[in-house]
Amino acid sequence: MSSLTYDLTLAGLSVGSAAALTGIGLIVTYRATGVLNFAHGAIAMVCAYVLRNCVVEWGWPLWLGAAVTLLVVAPGLGVVLERFVFRPLAVLGGDPAQTLVASIGVFVLLVGGAALLWGQGARDDAPVLVPDEPWGQLAVVLVLAAGVAAVVRWTRFGRELRAVVDDRQLAVLGGVDADRVAATGWAFGSFTAGLTGVLLAPYVRLDPYGLSLLVMEVVAVAVAARMRSLPVAVVVALGIGVAQSQLTRLHPSGWAEPLLQAAATNLFVVALLVAALVLPGVGERDALPRTATARVPTPPGAWIVVLVLFLLPLGLAGRDLHTSVQVPALAVILLSLVVVTGRGGQISLGQAAYAGLGALFTALLASGRFPGLPALPELAALAVSVVLVAPLGLLTGWPAIGRRGLALALATFAVGVGVSRFVFAQPYATSGLSLGRPAGFDGDRAYYVLELLLLAVALLATHALRRGRTGRALAAMRDHERGAQAAGVQVPSLKLLAFGAGAALAALGGGMLGMGLRAFDAAAYDPVRGLLWFAAVVVLGADSTLGALAAAALLVGLDAGTRGGVAGALIGILAILVGRFPGGPYEALRTAAERLRLRRAPALTPAGGRARRLLRPAEPQAARRVPVPTGATGVARDAGSTTAGRRGGRRDRPPAREAAAAPRAAGTRPGAGEATPAAPVLTARHLHVRYDGFTALDGVDLDLSPGRITAVVGPNGAGKSTLFHCLAGTLRPARGTVRLGGRDITSLPAHARTRLGVARTFQQLAVFPSLTVAENVRVGAEQGRVTDPAAVERTLRLLGLDGPVRALPAAGLPTGTLRRVELARVLAGSPRVLLLDEPAAGLDTAEVTSLARVLKALAADGTALLVVEHDLDLVAGLADVVQVMTAGRIVASGPPGHVLDALESGAGR
Repeated sequence: MSSLTYDLTLAGLSVGSAAALTGIGLIVTYRATGVLNFAHGAIAMVCAYVLRNCVVEWGWPLWLGAAVTLLVVAPGLGVVLERFVFRPLAVLGGDPAQTLVASIGVFVLLVGGAALLWGQGARDDAPVLVPDEPWGQLAVVLVLAAGVAAVVRWTRFGRELRAVVDDRQLAVLGGVDADRVAATGWAFGSFTAGLTGVLLAPYVRLDPYGLSLLVMEVVAVAVAARMRSLPVAVVVALGIGVAQSQLTRLHPSGWAEPLLQAAATNLFVVALLVAALVLPGVGERDALPRTATARVPTPPGAWIVVLVLFLLPLGLAGRDLHTSVQVPALAVILLSLVVVTGRGGQISLGQAAYAGLGALFTALLASGRFPGLPALPELAALAVSVVLVAPLGLLTGWPAIGRRGLALALATFAVGVGVSRFVFAQPYATSGLSLGRPAGFDGDRAYYVLELLLLAVALLATHALRRGRTGRALAAMRDHERGAQAAGVQVPSLKLLAFGAGAALAALGGGMLGMGLRAFDAAAYDPVRGLLWFAAVVVLGADSTLGALAAAALLVGLDAGTRGGVAGALIGILAILVGRFPGGPYEALRTAAERLRLRRAPALTPAGGRARRLLRPAEPQAARRVPVPTGATGVARDAGSTTAGRRGGRRDRPPAREAAAAPRAAGTRPGAGEATPAAPVLTARHLHVRYDGFTALDGVDLDLSPGRITAVVGPNGAGKSTLFHCLAGTLRPARGTVRLGGRDITSLPAHARTRLGVARTFQQLAVFPSLTVAENVRVGAEQGRVTDPAAVERTLRLLGLDGPVRALPAAGLPTGTLRRVELARVLAGSPRVLLLDEPAAGLDTAEVTSLARVLKALAADGTALLVVEHDLDLVAGLADVVQVMTAGRIVASGPPGHVLDALESGAGR
């Protein structure tokens, strides 16, 4: 027994050493560049093939092949990727998720290129670099880990690396060559990937897909180490390796046997699930690249072309028709990614799992092997499988509520790998399964017609999620999640809807694909295919149904030839270039066409002008603007106005100073002949917030009353933003309460507070660029406290947005106009309390004066306003009460004249 335990421990240390190498490489690359290299496994696979070619095909000595592979090819590949793929993204200021997509693109490109060069079959003649005993591999791991730790801790390069990790821009300003640091990190990360590949290749099957995915499964060790600690990564890798090896000794009987055996052989997958779903996420700031253009309908001519192309296979026969059967089914699967990624803005790398579950459930239901249900006809089985899989979308939808970007990508990838390993790869679930076609649709041509009908249903469902209130809410969540919450959108419920609908569509497409192939093929739903599908949808336009249809035809058509991998290579190249055209090539072509059309606008001849006037009477003059109290119509300026300048420091604003002396309405300060202020509508008591031992709020009390404007001022770091977030619902205090009209709302999220009447704006503009101005305002009206059909038009008139600008997309509008759009969206929901975070940021003097008039009008109408602002001139002319914060406390409070004069005199001393 002891001998067996020792042997299994040695085997586990060998596996754990390879996993530790992967963890070390991923962590070093991430710390040097901020990129989680999804292509790590593909680099390992390529290096394993290169070593095999050098030794087996070309007859080189092992030492020479290993030296060239590990010291030239592997680090050279890393340097090339950093220089030509990831550095341009950093220079262009690309979104972090564009880097994620590019990383997936590199993975897909390398896998597809390997399939083209070396074929898709498995090789079993990879040369052995280190004997099958753990001590050599363990020594390599320990030496590498110790060397990296020493370099990071005690060398100049290590100090530069830590500086780049903390703040890349500041490090550059301090003289650090961040590009050199990043290139070195990529070179070392690729070296460890190559070393992992050549160590594992002799003991696992060497093929483009298997080895790449196997290496990616052990990303769990890097995630468990929070992408920072090398010792933790090494210990976790060795521990999981030994535990996985020891579990092979267990042979339970009964229903638990296959499950335990699956866990014993896939313990790294279990660790990946735990690390991605349970541990705190990494890369939470990342987000999917957002569409920055208007949602312009696809030209009818494009749909006619697509319809003709999808009808062409009806004229084919034999192998060509049989291959074409896969296109509509794959198109439905890709439409599920349009819903989740394009509509909802959520990264989903596990859609292949839901497609495979749809095919598996359809086969089980049709054969009568599904527990508790009789055998069903194929069409009924397909419908029931869609109903059963849709709730399983919560497996990825639930983590999406609290995770974004890289953390969500890891969670969805983990679910996809877990389903593949624990369901599709298990004989107890899939052995002996066959899947026929519905009665009357057995032939390829008849079945293709049925697929077209189902594809039309999927297109209608996808179209329905783009229109109306739900479509606008999804677009708002995709464009600016926190802004959508502030507008009252129920983001958690909307995410669950997106993932549930996406899982249903993926199940429908997976079942269609299984019936088209007449069998359940687990390889058709491999996690690597899920990465390929995701990359294809993103690069061809994540929000474009036309792009999904084109991607399906492209993927099936290119790989239908004699050599597979062509589609992967092409999609990989496009994904690498995603930073150049984040909306997809179709969006880039449409934008270029729009620019050319604007430059070459046709002009009518004099005769044509006279004919037009005869046929179309002159349009009536614009309706007179509805007057609003306190001169708020001053903001109703021409829609084509642009921002003249950025707001600087304090400036002399005579209109604001004059307004300070004007009589206040319902919210005046108590004084001779003035009304007593109403009872507070929003109160905060004893708010305490701490960040990593630093006290941001220390027992803050605040009252906001109807009709009064309260301003909070203070130096940077005083706690103003923290107080603002506590009131808005984006941060929950450690102690203290927030009440709205007597109701405790301390634990309510931002969207729930908005629906109760607490609205906010953002210092950094929170508009939805893919929606028009009117649609932005409509989101606020639909999600706000009061449902008023006239609120949109009334608010557009109030803020001077009812002209031609209302139909323009928010993307590209000047800052002053966007400030009015954001304020209009907030006001359309009829808030009781309005929280404004530096509302004058980016505005010129005239725009600030107009803004002040609107805010005073709102206060006169009974709204309670809180303004966090650095500009003391604006505060003096606007506020009824000024609260001064320092070190997390309110140290002064009172009328603006008294408080601000005291501040200025104190600063003068």
